[in-house]
Amino acid sequence: MRVRTAAALLAAPLLLRWASAPAAAQPADPIGALLERAPAPAAEPDPEEPDTAGQPVAPEPEPAVALPSAPIPYTPRVARPQLTAPVFVDETGKTPDAPPTVNDLAYESRLRASFASAQAFQGPLDGSWTLTGADGAALYALKLVDRSSAPPEGAWRDLRRPGAPAASGFVEEIRRDAGSLTLRFGPAVATFTGGYGGQWSGELQEAGQRRPATLRKDPPQP
Repeated sequence: MRVRTAAALLAAPLLLRWASAPAAAQPADPIGALLERAPAPAAEPDPEEPDTAGQPVAPEPEPAVALPSAPIPYTPRVARPQLTAPVFVDETGKTPDAPPTVNDLAYESRLRASFASAQAFQGPLDGSWTLTGADGAALYALKLVDRSSAPPEGAWRDLRRPGAPAASGFVEEIRRDAGSLTLRFGPAVATFTGGYGGQWSGELQEAGQRRPATLRKDPPQP
């Protein structure tokens, strides 16, 4: 009995000291603090997802860049000269541009070949003509179309009556025989012979009168 009383008296100061200690020294939630410090459990792997952690990752391919098969030559720009007058195709020694390239020459050659081929299908009457009197005065202008695949045809215009309603029309008849040519149009009938060098000589019947006449082919327009 005396031993228990003495032990209680010795432990009393220790209990008072622990009770008088500040409350801040003890955690408010010691269980929560333990849970926060504890490591999070590892997530269980998904059995349906393949394990790719240990497999190497393939690098992304570089974008493909198309390179030219041959170097592109540099072509300097040539300044065009300032023209003061038009330049026509037949002026071979005069050009507004730089010297023609190979493509330009090939294109011009094709144009000339096409023109020559078209001319091969045209007869000697194809073109513009002027009918003049004996004094050289121009009486009629005629435009004739002469193709090998069809009979010749044309139109006429009276140069003495410009703008008159009945001063133009179609040629009604073009008859061409060996060395002779007959044209029937409007109020006139013209008969010619020859035809050498683009010129026919003959006579013109008009208003009941006959007069000498000449039919000349006009020079080509540039």
